[in-house]
Amino acid sequence: MAIPQSFIQELLSRVDVVDIVGKYVQLKKGGANFMGLCPFHGEKSPSFSVSPTKQFFHCFGCGKNGNAIGFLMEHAGMTFIEAVKDLAQQTGMVVPEEQQSPEDRARAAAQKAKQDSLSDVLEKAGQAYREQLRITPRAVEYLKGRGLSGQIAKRFGLGYAPEGWRSLASIFPKYDDPLLAESGLVIVNEEDDKRYDRFRDRIMFPIRNIKGECIGFGGRVIGSGTPKYLNSPETPVFHKGRELYGLYEAREALHSAGYVLVTEGYMDVVALAQLGFANAVARLGTACTPEHVQKLFRFTDSVVFSFDGDGAGRRAARKALDGALPYATDVRSIKFLFLPAEHDPDSYVREFGQDAFAEQIKQAMPLSRFLIEAASADCDLQTAEGRARLSSQARPLWQLLPEGALKQQLLSELAQLIQLETAGLEKLWGQQAASDQRYAPVARHAAAPAPQSANAAFSQAASAGHDEYPQFEPHYGEPLAWSGGNNFVPSNSNSHWKSKNPNWTPGSKFGNGKFKRDVAPVYTGPRTVPASRADHAARVLLGNMALWETIGGEDHAMLCALPSPHGPLFAWLESQFHEQGALGWSALREHMLGQPFAEDAQRWVAQDKMNAVAGSEEATPPDLQEARQELRRLLNMLMVDHLQQLKNEALAQHESGEDPEALARYSSLDKRWRELKAAAAVASLN
Repeated sequence: MAIPQSFIQELLSRVDVVDIVGKYVQLKKGGANFMGLCPFHGEKSPSFSVSPTKQFFHCFGCGKNGNAIGFLMEHAGMTFIEAVKDLAQQTGMVVPEEQQSPEDRARAAAQKAKQDSLSDVLEKAGQAYREQLRITPRAVEYLKGRGLSGQIAKRFGLGYAPEGWRSLASIFPKYDDPLLAESGLVIVNEEDDKRYDRFRDRIMFPIRNIKGECIGFGGRVIGSGTPKYLNSPETPVFHKGRELYGLYEAREALHSAGYVLVTEGYMDVVALAQLGFANAVARLGTACTPEHVQKLFRFTDSVVFSFDGDGAGRRAARKALDGALPYATDVRSIKFLFLPAEHDPDSYVREFGQDAFAEQIKQAMPLSRFLIEAASADCDLQTAEGRARLSSQARPLWQLLPEGALKQQLLSELAQLIQLETAGLEKLWGQQAASDQRYAPVARHAAAPAPQSANAAFSQAASAGHDEYPQFEPHYGEPLAWSGGNNFVPSNSNSHWKSKNPNWTPGSKFGNGKFKRDVAPVYTGPRTVPASRADHAARVLLGNMALWETIGGEDHAMLCALPSPHGPLFAWLESQFHEQGALGWSALREHMLGQPFAEDAQRWVAQDKMNAVAGSEEATPPDLQEARQELRRLLNMLMVDHLQQLKNEALAQHESGEDPEALARYSSLDKRWRELKAAAAVASLN
């Protein structure tokens, strides 16, 4: 769904960023702005400022900044679309859905109404379970025996489901209400239509979504009953593969701790919060999925998975590795913590203390090391056969990684273990990938999620071969029209003929003869210097949309806050990225028609000759790694400019006596400004 930029601007004009931020942060008036403790990093003195005149927030400690939409995305982990819809609901505005038919809109409205009704039913049941806990000494004693306080039980909304088969009948007068079955609270026997409560004689853990709404329950049996843990079934509001227990409660702790700890169960999360590790979450009885990892990276750039050290823990960690690899960019950290088999996080902290557990987390196994360990399973590296097995097992894991320095370093390490040259291993894997695609009975879908699709396309193109005649990619970021290796020269041949003629037509019965394929669209002319750094950044991101995934939240907010036309363009680009993943320039150009910045965007792209014209002078297509480095340099320089502007404002406020903390703010800004300036100077020399 494409949201018109005019609607977003109207929405931002109706909301007050002070009110939005004030729901999550205690703010106090300080001069012209409001100040508070930053929700994105731990601090004791307030450096977080919210400007009612500029409708903008900024932290002078960690650099986070943005508008109301950006705040919800950063703090609540919402996508761009979710943040827009949330603000629209608060202001009574209706998000335009021009691309939907009346029937689709009616279905969406009915689905929303059903979800709201189910959430209301679950909230009512949760309240009843909490009341039961207060009047059930046996359940209270059980929680005390696990070392939990009343305060922590209240924070997580713990409750108790009584032993009776139809206890909820006293809470819901219409026990045959279909919503009770749809929400998973009641089980209906299909043979005789008899109904009974799903949860009986269990400690109840409400599962909340990121907005704090109850969407399901987990029940822990008291005593020796089975199953030990029982979860709500899949419902219209609850999907185990997408939700994480405790994420709502852990939001602020994630920012202050700087990482998220993913554990095995509900009790681990609650007990760790009691013991000083409030940044823990848990999977809901299912293997870790890419959706889990993607959601976690909305809140932090560092994830630590915690598993038991036994065989089951290793198998679970192996599945988590598969889910994490597509998101392991160069700016993120993913680690795997394996505790002794006799311990879970709760028992380890109680026996050895907080510092010992923190040290275990610090020493957790990096993703790169675990990938090599997983790929090396059952491989005798002293034999050629064992090394070949390692190559076969490592290839699918390595190919899941997004393009970047980490992927290239792992390629080098694996090549050393396999005893091949790096280029040789990459070429071998490229040939094997091409062979897999050629003989696959059905079209294979990329294992990486949509936001990485352009990177995946580039990876396939790069690994397909390193001929003297590279393949063209007329619209950079889109899949190639064709690819494949040369099947005409045997691997043991001593022939010195080139592996591919640039005039070769794929599939032609004439082979490498005189019959030429159509002239490929080519890049035109030398690059021209854009008018500004913002123009240049727009040009890079429009041509390499997958790079949007690699930049941090502070850069996102800075780009979206730029004056028109750049800011609106970047906000629109971000919405497209969240909706449809990485698109090529040709697709973006079509979606952009009618937008106020469309003409500017086309001019910026044309400045770099990315809109290929057949028959024009050849130019070399841009390299993805170069584009990433180029964007990083541009963002650093833009941030230098941004900090300089903030420094000037702080200095003016100090000189006017308007804000007594302006001088301290200026010093903090100046320190960051100097660091970035130095980094930019070093980068320009490389």
